[in-house]
Amino acid sequence: MFKNKYLKYTATAALMAVSGVAFAQDKYPTKPIRLIVAFPAGGSTDIVARLVGQRLGDKLGQQIVVDNRGGAGGTIGTEIAARANPDGYTLTMGTTSTHVIAVGAYKTLKYDPIKDFEPITLVASTPYLLVVNPAVKANSLKDFIALAKSQPGKLNYASAGTGTTTQLAMEMLKMAAGLDVVHVPFSGNGPAGVATIGGQVQALFGSMPAVLPQAKAGRLRPLAVGTMKRSPALPDVPSVSESFPGFDASLWLGFFAPKGTPAPILKRLNAELTGIAKSPEMKEQFERNGADPLWSNSPAELSKLVATEIEKYNKVIKAAGITPQ
Repeated sequence: MFKNKYLKYTATAALMAVSGVAFAQDKYPTKPIRLIVAFPAGGSTDIVARLVGQRLGDKLGQQIVVDNRGGAGGTIGTEIAARANPDGYTLTMGTTSTHVIAVGAYKTLKYDPIKDFEPITLVASTPYLLVVNPAVKANSLKDFIALAKSQPGKLNYASAGTGTTTQLAMEMLKMAAGLDVVHVPFSGNGPAGVATIGGQVQALFGSMPAVLPQAKAGRLRPLAVGTMKRSPALPDVPSVSESFPGFDASLWLGFFAPKGTPAPILKRLNAELTGIAKSPEMKEQFERNGADPLWSNSPAELSKLVATEIEKYNKVIKAAGITPQ
């Protein structure tokens, strides 16, 4: 009899616990949500995260608190996100840099971009824009290549950090054009842009949202976009592929949650984020910042994209002779 009562009590307690979890998920969210951005403020990831985060907060009825944790090519903040409690109250803006390139660029990566995260959805992609300090005597990609070839090893280029897409974009151009320019890593697109504006480095193949305002203001001179086609944000600036067919350098940005985040929460976030990316208001804001909205993708498709791109960029890293840090 005691055994039966114990089993009945245990079953009731378990049912109550499950009901409590379901109730908590039903009411999600009941407090602010932390959105980890693994790069400093002012970079492309930060700009897109804040644009989308504000709308997501409005939809969910809770504040989205952007937590910038820059450094080591985005791997520090991404590791923090991977180790966070999987309760739906910590998300991260993952990118080509943090979830793809880092795998081949670091010897001991302290997270697995596939095993440690739940993919939610892509929200945007951005072209890379080759810019130079206005004092550099180059008004076109052809000029820049000629200048670099006349001074091998003398020109410097900035990046958002070792193993980021900003480095890979320039390394791809170096291979395509046969250039010898020196890499100077910074802690994000923002600091890299500041250094290029200040003349500490001569060039940057930066993500469009981070460098477009500076290019339009004349503080940086745009030479070429990295995507296959010209960008509507800068229609007069040619693409690198016009000189080197097949050249393509762009950055995707998407939302991820720590592994184990409940499926109902992930489904809610996917629905809200997809709706935000589809909205005309968000499309207009993205295009103003040189980004393209993405929404026709599922968590499974994002997971597949990560796996496919890891293989692709590992080949680029090896071909460029980049030594894992």
